[in-house]
Amino acid sequence: MAKKGRVFSGARPTGRQHLGNYLGAIKNYVALQDDYDCVYCIVDLHALTTIETTADLKQNTYEMALDWLAAGIRPEETTLFIQSHVPQVTELHTILSMVTPLGKLTDLPTFKEKVRQNESNINYGLVGYPVLMTADIVLYRSDVVPVGIDQAPHIEFAREIVRSFNYRYNTKALLEPQMKNTEIPKVLGIDGKEKMGKSLNNHIELAATPDETRLRVMQMVTDPQRMRRTDPGNPDVCNVFSMHKIFTPAEDVEMINRECRVAGIGCVDCKKRFAENLNKSLEPFRARREEIGKTPNDVWDILHDGAKRARTIAEKTMADVREALQLP
Repeated sequence: MAKKGRVFSGARPTGRQHLGNYLGAIKNYVALQDDYDCVYCIVDLHALTTIETTADLKQNTYEMALDWLAAGIRPEETTLFIQSHVPQVTELHTILSMVTPLGKLTDLPTFKEKVRQNESNINYGLVGYPVLMTADIVLYRSDVVPVGIDQAPHIEFAREIVRSFNYRYNTKALLEPQMKNTEIPKVLGIDGKEKMGKSLNNHIELAATPDETRLRVMQMVTDPQRMRRTDPGNPDVCNVFSMHKIFTPAEDVEMINRECRVAGIGCVDCKKRFAENLNKSLEPFRARREEIGKTPNDVWDILHDGAKRARTIAEKTMADVREALQLP
């Protein structure tokens, strides 16, 4: 079947992935492979803008790649690689920075948010982050970038940079990427308040053992208004129930929804059922991860082969860019 075009997406190397990563991105990455030529990148250079030590960078990159492969990324058809292994991206980043107004970069809401998060480390890379992101996308002649609605301004800014470059140098060397809006749920952590993430230690890792998963689930906050087992609950405000709707069979979800409202089922039992269903859902992933992890060199070989394929695409793009610039 002919593919609809090329998709690009990248993620910072955060190590072993959690439920939020899976539901927010990885699940979509896997599904897109059926219809698109997919290019997926672990963006280690982006990570340098906010981390102060690189001691765990290589291991985090490996763990992320291992999780992606175990989740269903097919390296025989999908280009999976590490950002820094394709040096053309930094060349294009530098060139695109020449057509990007500094004022626009510092006005971006994402930059202001990063400043709030990293007040002691406002570096040049942090300011130029969107330009490097644009270089990531257009270097591989990406037709489509999957994003949630909150990320749409990032892609529109990338499109502006492409238009500025093509207009200034009277060329069509760079392809203007299109947005593919995706339904990216906000997955709350075990605290039931903040978005799931490692920095808050409110996450559940995909590769955790069944016992570790069960323990984390039992720490999850349920309906905050339900104080006693005999109190009726409200599944509509319960984070555990929101997860049940994803990982639990429909007939059981209906039962939990009904019985919780009349105190027919308690929060402890509700969490035990979720832990059981979550572990069952993750069994195939964990089995594949264990099998792939027996030969770590194979994972690195996949990443190196992906980079080789990515460099082939990148060099064609850069040849067009250099010609447009009339570089000697």
